[in-house]
Amino acid sequence: MSQKCELCGKVPGNGNRVSHANNKNKRRWIPNLQVVRIRQSSGNRRKTRVCTQCIRSGKTIAA
Repeated sequence: MSQKCELCGKVPGNGNRVSHANNKNKRRWIPNLQVVRIRQSSGNRRKTRVCTQCIRSGKTIAA
């Protein structure tokens, strides 16, 4: 399943985990996705995977 917010399109970021000895290992920052029922413009409800910042900002209208 895709790690992508269906509203804002936020995807995992990547970079390096850097130790005190300056060793570098790859790591990922995964968005905090939640399954939420939202109401569509047609009045139907459907489940979507949305990041928590879209929920907090009010981009979703909870069903």
